[in-house]
Amino acid sequence: MTMEQQEAKQINHGSKEKKAIMHSLINNNPKPSSEAVMRLASVAISFNVTLRSSDMPVHMQEHALRYTGSLLSHDDPSHHKPTHTHLARALKKEFDSAYGPAWHCVIGKSFGSFVSHTGGGFLYFSIDSLSVLLFKTEVHLVTEPPPL
Repeated sequence: MTMEQQEAKQINHGSKEKKAIMHSLINNNPKPSSEAVMRLASVAISFNVTLRSSDMPVHMQEHALRYTGSLLSHDDPSHHKPTHTHLARALKKEFDSAYGPAWHCVIGKSFGSFVSHTGGGFLYFSIDSLSVLLFKTEVHLVTEPPPL
């Protein structure tokens, strides 16, 4: 049993649904290639990024780091630095358009969080002193009002 499988077993000791989701994530998502991991590390170093926590495929992590870095690194001195709200909105919209709806983004220098996310849809990183939390939730279509 791999280390990931052991961790999934420990995390999911109470829920059959959670176990099925974790089993799917572990067994259906092959480990990223060492080349992909090295590319992600290179991007992280180039933008001075610290990856704090992730449950996201490497290519999506790289997309988030590159996109956020591009928003923050404008060499034109006349260009105004974007606000945290503008950064969060831009990153959320980028991921909504690239990977489907229901992405959420929190950006700031100091915040607490406790969120639920879909499997493979969570990333927490910092660039210098700015922290970025990006996560995806499920969308359920409501067809009828709830009973009173």
